[in-house]
Amino acid sequence: MQDNLLPFKSHYLDRNGNKLHYINEGQGEPVVMVHGNPSWSYYYRNLVSALSDQHQCIVPDHIGCGYSDKPDDPQYDYTLNNRIDDLEALLDSLDVKQNITLVVHDWGGMIGMGFAARHPDRIKRIVCLNTAAFHLPKTKPFPWALWICRETLLGTLLVRGLNAFSSAASYVGVKRKPMSKEVREAYVAPFDSWKNRISTLRFVQDIPLKPGDRNYDLVTSIGDSLNQFATVPTLICFGLQDFVFDKYFLAEWRQRMPHAQVHEFADCGHYILEDASDEVIGLIKDFIAQN
Repeated sequence: MQDNLLPFKSHYLDRNGNKLHYINEGQGEPVVMVHGNPSWSYYYRNLVSALSDQHQCIVPDHIGCGYSDKPDDPQYDYTLNNRIDDLEALLDSLDVKQNITLVVHDWGGMIGMGFAARHPDRIKRIVCLNTAAFHLPKTKPFPWALWICRETLLGTLLVRGLNAFSSAASYVGVKRKPMSKEVREAYVAPFDSWKNRISTLRFVQDIPLKPGDRNYDLVTSIGDSLNQFATVPTLICFGLQDFVFDKYFLAEWRQRMPHAQVHEFADCGHYILEDASDEVIGLIKDFIAQN
């Protein structure tokens, strides 16, 4: 993988023998940005550039993603609890323990809000971008493409053999305007071999759908914790053409966080920071300045 895809200095934290890569740009109140699957810290590059003149911007690559190590299963347990532990360890290592603005996308919502549930006193603001921190809404069918990836050998072959998940996301994840070839290639660059696509598959397999599934109780507790943040300023920006995090998830956010500022983008998809970059970054900057 090229080492010049990010216009920022790389930092690394040792996590039980695995290197966790992160960005740490600027000074001031911390803004912690947590990515999902199948993306990496590259997703937040423009937001970091926009905020780092006044804020400390911290963006980890989850283990198996971006410039972080991509160990096999015996060397790392690819599960939600470990993801939360990793984020907690990173922020503790940087002594970032107060006034955090938490920005979350996709799986980053579960990971970031899992951290927030452990440390609600550290969170000053929350920004949610096409994400969830609760179970699949009752009104939302589980997408068939995710079911294939989660449940079948064909899904494993497509995701790890052909990079179907990351590659497809770079096309269908934007609706207002296609990604340029350069940007699309940057999104898929970390996932360039069967070995290096392990996290892409494990993330999907880690989605809990019913009691008894690994993480089901943890996701329940994270969802239940959201009422702790009823007075925490919250901004929600959603692209409504996301095939997973769609109007049903947004309705759930409205119900659980009725105090939130909500902005809907009817013509945008999953990668809202690509589809509506200037608008969403402007909203985030204003939100931080006013709260």
